[in-house]
Amino acid sequence: MRPRGLDEVVGQAHLVGPGTPIRQLVDRDAPMSLILWGPPGTGKTTLATVVSHVTSRRFVEISAVSDGVKRVRAEIDLARRELGMTGRQTVLFVDEVHRFNKAQQDALLPAVENRWVSFIGATTENPFFSVISPLLSRSLLLTLEPLGEDELREVIGRALEDERGLGGAVALDPAAEDHLIRLAGGDARRTLTYLEAAALVADAEDAAAGAPGERGDAERPPPRLIDVGVLEKAVDRAAVRYDREGDQHYDVISAFIKSIRGSDVDAALHYLARMIEAGEDPRFIARRLIVHASEDVGMADPTALQTAVAAAQAVEFVGLPEARINLAQAVVHLSLAPKSNAVITAVDEALADVRKGLAGPVPGHLRDAHYKGAAKIGHGKGYKYAHDHPGGVVRQQYAPDAVHGIEYYRPTRHGAESRFTEVLARIRSVLRGTGGR
Repeated sequence: MRPRGLDEVVGQAHLVGPGTPIRQLVDRDAPMSLILWGPPGTGKTTLATVVSHVTSRRFVEISAVSDGVKRVRAEIDLARRELGMTGRQTVLFVDEVHRFNKAQQDALLPAVENRWVSFIGATTENPFFSVISPLLSRSLLLTLEPLGEDELREVIGRALEDERGLGGAVALDPAAEDHLIRLAGGDARRTLTYLEAAALVADAEDAAAGAPGERGDAERPPPRLIDVGVLEKAVDRAAVRYDREGDQHYDVISAFIKSIRGSDVDAALHYLARMIEAGEDPRFIARRLIVHASEDVGMADPTALQTAVAAAQAVEFVGLPEARINLAQAVVHLSLAPKSNAVITAVDEALADVRKGLAGPVPGHLRDAHYKGAAKIGHGKGYKYAHDHPGGVVRQQYAPDAVHGIEYYRPTRHGAESRFTEVLARIRSVLRGTGGR
């Protein structure tokens, strides 16, 4: 099912559209060197193969897994002679180029520098770490992205109908298609591998059952159905019953948060695994952890918020599957942390009072006194600068009259928040003049 032209390529629109380097390489036979960087199954080899199909140039493919410097130098010498004798250019494609060591990559430099070949290197590793700087600086780096759901559905649809694929012999149940896309993880090659395996299982089951319409029939048999059960047998992975738009989405995330709140770390990790396996957006999970860190842990462990935010950043920087470890660390931290809802209770009570109209004017001594004429209307008069007083706290009214004396924040005795109970009591006694200095 490999595309035969650029118009058949699914995904990577930013690389195959009009005016892009790949288009120039194909349409203009322009000599250039490219490094294609992206996860497996995103189209690196496909793009190189498409170039070989549609260009008039000689195409040579080398695998860094099985070939060495001897093969590289031999192909470069042949390309150089071909260019000198006939003017015909050569496209040299090196798959898994990151597997070449420094000396092996050095062997490519003269050919790239002198344009004896148009070099295309494919790598799943970060080229800034795995490709030598001289080769990287002489090549245009193109980044490929994992295929989205709609793009994978297009790949599946073609494979089901195209004679090069399954040719209409099987049909895919919608639930099985959703499960297949979740398993694929943006990898088109994996999608096709699993689909082919499922088709073989469906064929074997029909043959065992003696289904009508087999090879010798004159009429074409109806397509065999691949349902979730068949797909589970083929890939040995249970389908997680999870609808990101339906009840399972809300039920699982609710159970996830309540498990963390209840300090059941094992249950929380189960629901985390369930969401990851079902293809839930990891950024959604990270956002919920950030909220929970303040809502249910709060000042009982102020570092919980730092851990949750760090996990969210890791999701952006690293992505799945590695970021599952960062998310799990945050889940363990939040689950085992002492709990307090004093922060959310405080802010919600303050919001409720504001919505009820308990606001009133800002006390005169707290109003802005920086502009000309402010002093004439009493702004800032009588304000006491806290740093001029022992302990940095001085008796003074800060809240408007309507809410003066109301205590929104009521710290618990849990974890680190217990020390704030005593500190806050001393501060309030000074502010209100009910205690000593």
